[in-house]
Amino acid sequence: MTSTNDRVVPPAARRRRRPTKTGVVLSEELIVETALRLLKEHGADALTVRRLGLALGADPSALYRYFRDTDDLLLAIADELIGRTLRTWHPTGDWRADLRDLGLRVHSGSLAHPQAAVLSSYRVTGRVHEIEAVETIIGVLRGAGFPDPEAVRIYHAFVDQALAFAALDAASVALPRAAREAEASVWRAMYARLPADSHPNIAATARHLVLDMRRSAYPTALDLLLSAAAARLAEITGGGHHGNPAVATRPVTLRPAPPSSP
Repeated sequence: MTSTNDRVVPPAARRRRRPTKTGVVLSEELIVETALRLLKEHGADALTVRRLGLALGADPSALYRYFRDTDDLLLAIADELIGRTLRTWHPTGDWRADLRDLGLRVHSGSLAHPQAAVLSSYRVTGRVHEIEAVETIIGVLRGAGFPDPEAVRIYHAFVDQALAFAALDAASVALPRAAREAEASVWRAMYARLPADSHPNIAATARHLVLDMRRSAYPTALDLLLSAAAARLAEITGGGHHGNPAVATRPVTLRPAPPSSP
């Protein structure tokens, strides 16, 4: 999906539904939703203007009014995944619990759309949901009492960790079932049978490896990161803090949505 067409609908107008000549009512939301469905069902090869046009029942050229090219659409898909996470997240005011919940929701949202996550998890969109996420997470950290440089460093580590695990685990989920099962069997067929005389550490922990390597390490890694952040905060504040007064009175406002479990 490439084009030099500059007649793209302005961002403020992209949410207005516009009928095509064939009667299909297009919008940015409908195109993104359809692209997500195609990616989930058919993989990355489905993200073409021709297949999108067929799935939408619209002239493929009509899509260029909303997205300049496939990369522009991919950024919108990445931003929509962020938006879906934010809409299901309900902060409580406990910075550590709130970031843990948000990180797990980022991860589970990526696994719900693994093909899209693999393609977009490393992208910077500069779009509305990503901006909202950056503002919100840094606000949580500043409100907890982290000085601005520390808040940015921890934000950076938190987001990169979440997205890296999302991409890693989504890539695994996106594998064909036979390939996933073959990889899982390696721990049982190979590692669990290594002799103790040549591989004492693997042999001693083999049953734990077989059980644990089937699961994502993200929850453990996230807890370690947040524990380190909490220890750093205690070091900075001497064990007690009252939040950052510059942000303590600014509540986090997100779109209302029913809660969901990560």
